[in-house]
Amino acid sequence: MIKVNSNELAWEKGLTVEKLLKNNNFIIHLSVVKINGKFIDKKSYHVQLINDNDDIKIIHLVAGG
Repeated sequence: MIKVNSNELAWEKGLTVEKLLKNNNFIIHLSVVKINGKFIDKKSYHVQLINDNDDIKIIHLVAGG
C-alpha cells in the first residue's frame, strides 16, 4: 500500500510518479510531487519509482481569477 494525499492506494511493482499521476487523472505539468517529504524534479517523473509504503503528496496547481 502507498499513501497518496492521505488516501491508501494499492502499490504495484514498477510504479512511477508519471504513471501514478496519469492513473489518477492529474495533469503532469501542473503537478508538484513529494515522496516521503522530498520534492521530486518534474524531469524525473517518468523514471522516479514509488516504493511500497511510500507517503506521496500531490499538489495540483490550478490558476484562477
